[in-house]
Amino acid sequence: MNLLARVAEPQPRVRTRKVEPRSLPLDTILNGDCIAEMARLPDKCVDMIFADPPYNLQLGGDLFRPEGGRVDAVDDDWDKFDSLTAYDDFTREWLEQARRILKDDGTIWVIGSYHNIYRVGTLLQDAEFWILNDIVWRKSNPMPNFRGTRFTNAHETLLWCAKDEKARYTFNYRAMKALNDDLQMRSDWVLPICSGAERVKGDDGLKAHPTQKPEALLYRILLACTKPGDVVLDPFFGTGTTGAVARRLGRHWVGIERDRGYVKVARDRIGSTLPLDESAMATMADKRAAPRVAFGLLVESGMCPPGTRLVDAKRRFSASVRADGSVESGAHSGSIHKVGAALQGAPSCNGWTFWHVEDGKALQPIDALRQQHLSAL
Repeated sequence: MNLLARVAEPQPRVRTRKVEPRSLPLDTILNGDCIAEMARLPDKCVDMIFADPPYNLQLGGDLFRPEGGRVDAVDDDWDKFDSLTAYDDFTREWLEQARRILKDDGTIWVIGSYHNIYRVGTLLQDAEFWILNDIVWRKSNPMPNFRGTRFTNAHETLLWCAKDEKARYTFNYRAMKALNDDLQMRSDWVLPICSGAERVKGDDGLKAHPTQKPEALLYRILLACTKPGDVVLDPFFGTGTTGAVARRLGRHWVGIERDRGYVKVARDRIGSTLPLDESAMATMADKRAAPRVAFGLLVESGMCPPGTRLVDAKRRFSASVRADGSVESGAHSGSIHKVGAALQGAPSCNGWTFWHVEDGKALQPIDALRQQHLSAL
């Protein structure tokens, strides 16, 4: 399966659906206006849409830190609209195309801040999408409010929708539960913002995109509601996070991006060999209770990537780590605790101390990886 990024040349803005259709361009970046490019795609051709549309922040001038440094905020032209009405019209048009190209059993995810998510939510319902969940992405390391005049904006909201109330959409419930140590995955997700080595840089050494999303966020979303081989469309592709994670998980992708600078960054990013440690997953420590880390977080963050071989301290048993944080050993599969107990014929097992990974020529318990993860917070 060839998942390297290709780029199609930009097409002029199209406001009518009577355009020459194209075959579905798998694993390709379409350089052009999202509405025009979606209008050329076949009906019901994609399994999932992840959309990170302009936030329409309407910034009123520069923002400075207390010591006088200028904040690198979102002030790009793509985030500017003449009015709220213009923004609503733009949203209606791309949602109309999104609904047309989404399969009947597909789902759409839209992320936004308080500046736009309520307007987008209303227009999603006006377009007859059925909201399944609103997910709160709680940022463990948000940017502070430098003016000190409001609460720190520490979260964004994702709306997950099906095409209608009776749609037979994909939801990998067991995978999400396994990713969370056999507990139901909740609708509040604590993840860090994109920073450090994961932040894609441009040729000038500065961050390539002001709102790059963490790969851990897309990892969870794609694992939750797509299957290997499914097609994921991102109409606001930016630096290609969706494409990079889709490639990692064996999904096809289609990206639409009008800025050629972002297209170049995304193409180089996806075309390169991606490291397994795609993201640094983190949890917000509660001072009133001991921090809790699910084994799935270590899988998502790349500390114990899919395919890792686990063994017990005496090397009697072995298991393989799967993409959803479960492990498999012969006929047994499930959480690290469940499989450990089954192999020993025991009523219970602490998988954190039972399972080990190779560290050079020695073994170390996976609990050591958990402690490393906690210390990195």
